[in-house]
Amino acid sequence: MSRTPDRSGATSDAAQRLQGLPEVLHVVAFPRWKWPVIRQCFPGRDLRFVDAAHVSPEARCLVLWGKAAVPQGAATGVQVLRVEDGFLRSVGLGAELVRPLSWVIDTRGIYYDAGHESDLEWLLGHGAFPPALLHRARVLRERIVAAGLTKYNVGAQVWQRPHHATRVILVPGQVETDASIAFGTTATGLRRNMDLLRQVRQDNPNAYVLYKPHPDVAARLRMTGVDEERATDWCDAVVTDVPMHALLDVVDEVHVMTSLAGFEALLRGKAVTCHGQPFYAGWGLTHDRVPHPRRGRTLELDALVAAALILYPLYLDRRGNGLISAERALDQLADWKTRKGTAAPWWIEIYRFFLRRFIGVR
Repeated sequence: MSRTPDRSGATSDAAQRLQGLPEVLHVVAFPRWKWPVIRQCFPGRDLRFVDAAHVSPEARCLVLWGKAAVPQGAATGVQVLRVEDGFLRSVGLGAELVRPLSWVIDTRGIYYDAGHESDLEWLLGHGAFPPALLHRARVLRERIVAAGLTKYNVGAQVWQRPHHATRVILVPGQVETDASIAFGTTATGLRRNMDLLRQVRQDNPNAYVLYKPHPDVAARLRMTGVDEERATDWCDAVVTDVPMHALLDVVDEVHVMTSLAGFEALLRGKAVTCHGQPFYAGWGLTHDRVPHPRRGRTLELDALVAAALILYPLYLDRRGNGLISAERALDQLADWKTRKGTAAPWWIEIYRFFLRRFIGVR
């Protein structure tokens, strides 16, 4: 895989959005394994780690994970930063506590909450995408596709498209308790993997329908969805340990609630139907079952890539040396994937056993 120059020097593009924050940031209820990562996101600032019950009303800026509630002790109108995994995260699962290569920091909301504008939605709706940025996004997208990179980069098996299948639809499963479903499907009411699968089968009776459970569920680190053991009642095949990029290369369409697999399919030129309202829906690039009232701008694919993969995330050097550009992060992710390989290590099931025992299956 060819390397490209680090186009933004030693820092990530998203860091520019976060200039002007207070010197002291109160990080609320983060587990200790995330402390070094959040410190890397805010070089030079004073981070104070507190639990939700001990947030001082004097705190000017709180850092919360996802949609965590603002603590009762916080001052009215306190500034809130919400943190989540980025879209090119790691080689390995977040549920396995694998250190992330990217996080997003949002000052307005969070990208999967369709009910409120996030920084990402604002960028997509109002941002400028000059030719140089679009070119940079196109090169980045082509490198991602060529290297077979996705969010988690897991899976070792191969799936062969049946010769008789003239139209193959992939339905990626999600963790049904995830906030992305709770906050990205409120306008549609479709919140179960099997409800989505049944709908796809009903709408496409002659298609070859493929279902892929979420890798966290396949690893038994997250709860199985309702009736998910009956998936073959509504699809032609279920695949688990097959890399997402390999499936996307051979299917014709992808149907999602809010899964990031829909975005990854767009990168590869596939048709995507959204039964929820993920961040990439509503910009003229997807077939949307429920149009989003705030999203009416028509974007080209590389504008979506520029916002979601260049302007929005913070990329974290794997050696802990501060923030890096999207291009440099792609180099590190590709190297990580090459060194680790696709097969799971021999000890992974033992490790997962202890995670299930001490952290639980959520």
